[in-house]
Parts: sequence; structure tokens; C-alpha cells
Amino acid sequence: MATEPTRTTGKGGRGKARRAVVRVRGKTVRERLRDLVEHPATGWGVTIGLAFTLLVTTLAVWSRSHPLVAPGHVMDRTRTVRVKFSTFDETETERIREAERQRTPRVYVRDRAAFEDIRTSLTNLPASLAGAATLDEVDRGIRERFGLSEEELAALRAVTDDPGGSTAWQASVTTLMDILGRRPILDGRTYQAATQEGLNEQIELRGDADPERVAKRAAINADDAVQLGAETERIVHIAGFTAPVDGVVVGRLTRGVRPTFQFDADQTREAQDAAASRVTPVRREYAVGQRIFDRGDVLDESQLALHRRELAEFADQAPRWRLWTQRIALFGTVGGMTAILGGYLITFNRRIARRSARMGWIAGLVGGALTLACAVTVTDPRFAMLAVPGSVVLVAVLMRIAYDRRTAAVIGMTTAVLVCIALDRSMGMFALCLAGIAAACGALGEVRDRREIIRMSLGTAAVLAVGAALVGLIDRPLSPAAVAAARDQTLAEGMLAGLGGLVVGGVTLFVLPFVERVFDITTGLTLIELRDPKQPLLREMQQRAPGTYNHSLNVASIAEAAAEAIGADSLLTYVGCLYHDIGKINKPEYFIENQRRGVNRHDKLSPAMSLLVIVGHVKDGVEMAREHGVPHPIIHFIEAHHGTTLVEFFYRRAQEQAKDTDESGKPRDAEPERLPDEVDYRYPGPKPQTKEVAITMLADAVESATRTLAEPTPSRIDALVRHLAQARLADGQFDECDLTLREVRTICDSISKTVASIYHGRIKYASDEPKRETPAPASTAERSA
Repeated sequence: MATEPTRTTGKGGRGKARRAVVRVRGKTVRERLRDLVEHPATGWGVTIGLAFTLLVTTLAVWSRSHPLVAPGHVMDRTRTVRVKFSTFDETETERIREAERQRTPRVYVRDRAAFEDIRTSLTNLPASLAGAATLDEVDRGIRERFGLSEEELAALRAVTDDPGGSTAWQASVTTLMDILGRRPILDGRTYQAATQEGLNEQIELRGDADPERVAKRAAINADDAVQLGAETERIVHIAGFTAPVDGVVVGRLTRGVRPTFQFDADQTREAQDAAASRVTPVRREYAVGQRIFDRGDVLDESQLALHRRELAEFADQAPRWRLWTQRIALFGTVGGMTAILGGYLITFNRRIARRSARMGWIAGLVGGALTLACAVTVTDPRFAMLAVPGSVVLVAVLMRIAYDRRTAAVIGMTTAVLVCIALDRSMGMFALCLAGIAAACGALGEVRDRREIIRMSLGTAAVLAVGAALVGLIDRPLSPAAVAAARDQTLAEGMLAGLGGLVVGGVTLFVLPFVERVFDITTGLTLIELRDPKQPLLREMQQRAPGTYNHSLNVASIAEAAAEAIGADSLLTYVGCLYHDIGKINKPEYFIENQRRGVNRHDKLSPAMSLLVIVGHVKDGVEMAREHGVPHPIIHFIEAHHGTTLVEFFYRRAQEQAKDTDESGKPRDAEPERLPDEVDYRYPGPKPQTKEVAITMLADAVESATRTLAEPTPSRIDALVRHLAQARLADGQFDECDLTLREVRTICDSISKTVASIYHGRIKYASDEPKRETPAPASTAERSA
């Protein structure tokens, strides 16, 4: 039972008050501190706290050593160089290298097949036509290929007849091929690329001989008939061909033309890379105080690279004392926040503080959320608005499901502080996290269905989306040059923050069973499933112990109303009452609610044996519940609904049997050592640890005792309820739960009203008189009464 804090003072000498001793729940502060230090969970708590502090500090140091900004974002602060260093200017170097690539001539490779086709056809043409007297005797393909006329045929025959003419023809062909080796004929697209791409006015031609560079304008476009005709005529004349045979050569080069050179991308790339590799890297000197970027700048890649380099140089060059001072300060700050959180849990949530495993799981949950937020932000800072608020709100939501709103808010706020410290975030981000925590914890009540979590995630997503946009407008400077980037960034961050709220809901639904098992809790969603009469244990109870099942239903109704009256968990109370007597399934006939009239199996058993059967239903029930995977909070109803109360009936019977009789047959007092020990006739416990189980204990006793009342009038029921409650108070059954005397009084009032409504009075009709041998049929109203 909870007691009020008291302050005791003593008087001594001239009425001076002696030093006051503050007492809390019956113990002085010094005694409580001693108990805390000596408690086994304290050592584990300190160990968990130190490990958690070290983890968060390591995350903070690691995260701050990376640039936590993204290119294209508007900067909300100015960064300057902290140590002098020189570094290669990768951006400028790459710009020069790219310029060298562009100045490198593009490579074109000779098409040997095309060249040989032209050379062979022109070299053999006079000999091929030597025997043709007229144009009709020339093959049609040759006529079309060369565009032959009678005049040109005669001129070619003259070349064959004249030995000097044949030599001159061959020399002209050789000259022509040499010229074509320097005047490449290209297809239309290749010609366009050759004349437009690159900064160099030359192209490189590669064939059998050494590479040769020629001007871009030397190339000939095979798809431009006008240019092709004009250029080939000029080339033919330069090669030494005269009229009328020059027309034959021009016709050969322009009819069915085939490109003589092809672009070689691989060789061009090799040449460009070779030229870029010869560029000497540009080095720049940076002085202390030189700005990396200003507040309001739209961050570009060069600034990001410089920022990353400055962080690395600072880590290498800065004095060790400066680095370790920062790390120690981080360790102290994180340790202080951890100590504050631990003190809060010890003071206001002993349920967590008493069990080191719960402290470890909470530390692991918060540490995991911090790790996730830091990893995502360092990997890609553009997603910080998704990871940071989402991780913090997820912690708050899971704590809200496991514990109360106040505990969830405190742990969530602590997580928000730590993640902002680790990622060097502004107060705007902290305020956004607080808004998300408030929205989630406020919207999330008792989780009785999935829609509750869905509604929470939708509301939280809306709050985070609007909050992220507002924080962006507050923190982000809107310079004229950065308006467009700031607008896009604000919209993107709002969408990411809203998405984070939706992700929180999805993750919560996914991990809910794991959270229930780890934190030893049972959500309303699971409780609703457990209260289904089709559950295996409840169905078995209906079939094998129907009286116990009806008793459990009555107890559940009575206890549920009492739990609502004091603000306890009514759903948990109802479900716990349904399962509190499942141990009776094994031996239902030994419990009076399942016995037939006049048959009592305990009449043939000794009190000690009956005691084992009666007390055994608690142990049997716990074992059955564990086999069927019933959550631990429900198991506590089974093991503690009798606490350590006395099995009074069999204890009295054992006392009676232990007494002897004298010669006249009259009983006489037995020797003390022969009387049964009261301790042996008590339930093994434990006592109720929660208000809900304490209510169940009282409701169970009242429901059973009320059945023995001859006339269960409201006044008699109320007197019975208060007598049983007082007896359990005096027996210390409520000492280990948080019930107050005011709550006990409220519970008694509620139970009295509920039980009186169950055993309500009934109007006595004339048909109920014993003297009427043949009563008239009852009306519908009478039957319902």
C-alpha cells in the first residue's frame, strides 16, 4: 500500500528542533540510497549506462567527422577553415583535364576494304575496257558504276593503247589514293560529330602508316551530294586526271560512295585519357579562417569536397588536447543525459528500474535508433529529414505501447537531444522531433486494433510534414540566388518527414509482437484476441469446467467495472479474470462450482490432500498458460489471484481433526505441536504486483462468497465486500501493489454495485406462492423477470 511522505522532528534543549529526517514510504532518504546501491540491478544499470554513453559518444564523434550536408542544399550556417593546409584542387584539376580531353583530336581509322575497292577498280579500269569497241559491249554494272560515255570509253582505250598513257594513269591513281588518305570521306553523322565535337581544329587519321593530323575542314560529307561532287572533282584534277577521263574517276567516287574512314571511340578515349594524365594536379593553399561556404550558399560539389578535406585535415593536424576535449565534453554531455534519464526511471517508473533486462532493452532501442539516424545521415544527408525525426518518434511510439505517455515522452525527448548532439542539428530539428513525439503519444491510446496505429501514423506524418516545412523556412536563409533551391529543398524535406511518420506506423505494426515479448507487456490488440471464447484454453474450460467458466465470466464483469472506476486497465483486468482459474481444468470435479448437488470429493480426502488439490490449480494454471504462449501479464493473474491467503476451510478442518477427545468423548485442546501450521495452509503466492490483479483477487473472493448468502441484498453484499477487502488489507495481500486506501474504497463501492445488480431482487408473484398447486403460465414479462 502507498503511504504519504512524512517528516519527523525531535525536540531538544530550549526547544531547538533537532535535524529533520525525511522519510519516503517509511524509509529515510539515506536508507533508500543505501538500498539502491546494494540492489543487484544497480550494478547492471551503471554498466548499461556506461556502455550506452560510450556508444552514443562514439556515434557522435564518427558522425561529426563527416560532412553532414548535401550538394544542392541551401546552407544554414557558415563554415571556415580551422587549420592551415594545402590540397589538390580536384575540381580545377578535373576542369583542366577535361579541357585537355576536348583539345585532343578525335581518331578516325581507315577503312581498308573501301580503299582497296577504289584502288583496284580504278587501276584495272583501262585494261577491263580494252576489248570493248562500243559502250554496249561494256558490262551494265561497270557503266552504271563509272557513268561511262562513248567519249570516255574511247579515251580509256587510248590510255591502254599508249604505253606512256598507262603509266600516267597508274601514277594518277596512286596520287589520288594518297590524297584520299588525307581527305577522309565520312558518312553524314560522323561528319557532323567530326566538325562539331572537341576543341581541336584537327582530326587524327590512322591507317597503315604513321598517324596523320589533318584539319577538320578536310573531311568530306558523303551524304552531301554537292560537297562530295565539288571536292572529288578538285581532288581528281589535283591527282592529274584530265578530260574526258576525269569524269570517269569522279563518277567512281560519287556513285555508291562508301566512307573511307570510321570513327574509333576506343582509340579516341585512350588518346584523351593519355592527354589528361599528363596534366599536373593543381594545388591550393587554404589559410585559417578562409570560408568554405557561407550561410545561404547553394552547396556545390567543389565546396563539399573542400569541406570533406578540411574535416580530414583537422582530424590529422589539430592538437590532441583539442580533439580529446571535445570528445570528453561529448561523453560528459551524453553521460549527464543518461544519468538524468536513469534518475527519472528510478523515481517515476520503478517497473523499469527494478529489472536490468528492461533497462538494457531500452538502451538498445535508443542506441539502435541513434545508429540508424547517424548511418543514414552520414551516408546521404539528403535523407536526414526522414531518418532523424522518424527514429526519434519510433522510440517514443514503442515506449508508449510498452509504458505510459509520460515515460514515452521523456525517453523520446532524451533520444531527440542525443541525436541532435550526435548529428550537430539545430534547435529547429529538436523542435520538430518534439512535435512528432507529442503527436504520436497524444494520438496513440490503448492499442486495441490496427486502425489505432494507422490513425496515429497518419496524424504524425501530417504534423512532421508541416513541421519540417516550417523549420526549413525558419532555419534556411532565403537569399535571392537560392530561392528556387530553398523551395525545392523545403518541399522535399516536408515529404520525407511525412514519409517518416508513415514508416513509423508500418514498423510499429511489424515489430509489435517482438516489443510485447521483450518488454513483457500485452497490448489491447493481443488482449482482444485472448478474450475470444474460441481460444483453445477458454474452449477447453467451457467443455470440461463449465461452472468455472461461468464463475470467470462473472468475476471478469465485476473486476472490469472496478478497474474502470479507479482508472486501471479494464481490458487487461477482464482478460486476466477469464484465465485466472484455468488450472481447474485438470481436476474440475474437486471445485464446488463444477460439482453436482450432494457430491463432494473432498469428503473422502484428508485436509492436507484437499489442500494440495486446491492450491495445485494455481501451479497447473501457470504451466498450462506457458504451454499455450499466454503473455506473462496474464500469467500473473493466475499465480497471484489468491496471493498468500489462507485456505481457511481446510485449515479449520485440519484443526478439528487434530484435536483429541477425552474419556467422555468431549474434545479437548490438542498439544500445540500437533496443531497444523497456518503457513502450510496458505497459497504459495506471489502477492498481487499490480492494481489489476489486486482487483481480481477481491472480485474473485466476493463472487464466490456471495453465492453462500441466503438473501444477497445490497446491504449484505456491501458488508461482505468491505469485510473481505478489510481482511485482505489486514493480511497484507495488497502490500506489493500501488493501491491506495482511497482506491480500495472506490473498488469496494464498484464491486458492491456490480454484484448487487447481478444478484438483484425479484418481484414475488402470486404464482410463486406454495399453496398454488397448478400455477398459471407466466407471461413474457414474468419469464424475463
